[in-house]
Amino acid sequence: MNAVPTSYFLILSAILFGLGVIAFVFKRNIITILMAIELMLNAVNLAFVAFDRANGGVHNGWVFVFFVIVVAAAEAAVGLAVAITVIRNRQSLNVEDMNLLKF
Repeated sequence: MNAVPTSYFLILSAILFGLGVIAFVFKRNIITILMAIELMLNAVNLAFVAFDRANGGVHNGWVFVFFVIVVAAAEAAVGLAVAITVIRNRQSLNVEDMNLLKF
């Protein structure tokens, strides 16, 4: 059976992380910024699973993936709550309109 080398997974992870960083830096919409952060977290998850697979499946990488998923879910919940609050008060999703977080 021909297995896919670990380096392929790490290259894909690096590409996804790079796309997430580019989107985070250049996008101005808060929803796309949250999606870019999620993309970066998923790229890290892919790297954890690839390293776990390269180690022979000790399942230590899966524990880290679980914690990253928990952090991503919390980040999404808090980020969307902040986004909804900003939309209600500023009527805009543009990050540059959120220079002050007071009402």
